[in-house]
Amino acid sequence: MPLGEIRVCPVRQSEEGRFQQLLDAHHYLGAVPKISETLWYAADYRGEWVALLSFSAAAWKCTVRDEWIGWDYRHQYDRLKLIANNSRFLILPQWHLANLGSTVLSRCARRLGEDWRKRFGHPLVLVETFVDPTRFHGTVYRAANWLYLGQSRGYSRTREGYSATAPSPKKVFVKALQADARTVLARPVLDPSYRIGAPRIMLTADQMRSLPDFFADIPDPRRSQGRRHPLPAVLAIAAGAILCGMRGYKAIAEWANNLTPKARQRFRCRRSGGQYLVPCQFTIRDLLIRVDPARLDRALQGWNATYAQEDESLAIDGKTMCNAIDDQGHQTQIMSVVGHHTKICYTQKKSAPCR
Repeated sequence: MPLGEIRVCPVRQSEEGRFQQLLDAHHYLGAVPKISETLWYAADYRGEWVALLSFSAAAWKCTVRDEWIGWDYRHQYDRLKLIANNSRFLILPQWHLANLGSTVLSRCARRLGEDWRKRFGHPLVLVETFVDPTRFHGTVYRAANWLYLGQSRGYSRTREGYSATAPSPKKVFVKALQADARTVLARPVLDPSYRIGAPRIMLTADQMRSLPDFFADIPDPRRSQGRRHPLPAVLAIAAGAILCGMRGYKAIAEWANNLTPKARQRFRCRRSGGQYLVPCQFTIRDLLIRVDPARLDRALQGWNATYAQEDESLAIDGKTMCNAIDDQGHQTQIMSVVGHHTKICYTQKKSAPCR
């Protein structure tokens, strides 16, 4: 087979069923669901598929990868979308030929970044993959100039958080799609061209557990009858969601619904029927618009002060509030001081423009 005739192209929508059937029939892990940001590729030789590849969301945590990048956990959550995971690579049974695998991987890597930008509107700088050492040695990835970083710890994500045991450590390989990939991912302040949506942080378990304490002294404006969720838990979840980049009541409620049981326990959610329950969108909105804003601000300031040492630099930003008119008919403006690392707002000053 002349390797120069191999073409690697994204799988068209009409071909997705065939792609899944072939993975299910020939890959030891089976078919892969198309969730969130995912791209599928097929390598073609004279009209016949010879190999299949799937790229999807990066692993949330991988010690050897994170140490190689050198980023801080505060940066990680906000930058994971700059990494994709090669979750499937299959050479179809009749096409196991010398150098085919490395050729396909190399050609796919050359076009992946631009394809990703066109499809999802943001760049990729790094690709990772996990190889089961009980089945493979990763020879194809080495031949395609992927870098071997070491083995993962072997824990897998579950609905409750992570598995209690680590039965299957994997070999971890990465491929930089641009020469400065590590610098881009690890720098203290991310270049604007790589920023995706609103800034977000990743809350640690200790931060989740600490948030409700700061709201414990705020009076509950709701009647005692029919109260299902403790005020500190509702406010802590709302604050945590906003810190993680959520904007609007619907986004906050969806973030709450996606919390794992362990995270719900840390936020001290109400337990009923063996499950921790989170507040709905209406409950979150009703409480946020009725709670004492001065007490809420002091509580948030207290939490900010506790974690302020994590920021090495601050940014000052000003915004004009739409439809916020003071007693003199002036539109209100807010000046905020925000930490570069945590994206925490340390203080705000409201004022009307000078006339």
